[in-house]
Amino acid sequence: MADSIQVQLRKGALDLCVLAVLSRGESYSYEIASTLVAAVGMGEGTIYPLMRRMQNDGLVATRLVESSSGPPRKYYRLTPLGQTVFEAHRSDWRSFATAVDTLLKDIG
Repeated sequence: MADSIQVQLRKGALDLCVLAVLSRGESYSYEIASTLVAAVGMGEGTIYPLMRRMQNDGLVATRLVESSSGPPRKYYRLTPLGQTVFEAHRSDWRSFATAVDTLLKDIG
């Protein structure tokens, strides 16, 4: 059961985590995935569909950059809408996390 809650928490926070990574600057999918694997244990396979959805929703913009070591890389950056959504989600997360922490302190 512990694995189940970990998976659900990661899924629920994935959008926010990607927006947070991109709020620091432009990045490409593999780099985003590597950052998330190191930070929260999310796999690379979950990133590509999420990035397509974020692009379709107008949260990120892309550009292709030629690479000397393979195919061109697609770089992502937050749009103004993406920055606004990130700030709102970050605020919501902090409120939620504070409420959960308060409940957990009261229990034990």
